[in-house]
Amino acid sequence: MKADIHPDYHFIDVKLTDGTVVKMKSTWGKEGEQLSLDIDPSVHPAWTGGSSRLMDTGGRVSKFKNKYAGLGF
Repeated sequence: MKADIHPDYHFIDVKLTDGTVVKMKSTWGKEGEQLSLDIDPSVHPAWTGGSSRLMDTGGRVSKFKNKYAGLGF
């Protein structure tokens, strides 16, 4: 590998939406900085199996559910 072309890979603190702080390795920021997430696996419907509430109020999701309510969606 060529020298000095790769970003620094170091530990950062990642703050999840519930306030939990997890130490991870990343190329983001500098050593010891904290990255705060808006969406993480504990709240996103893709990882929770749809058990979390959808944030759409009267938008596309609501229109879809109203249109196909009898079909079991």
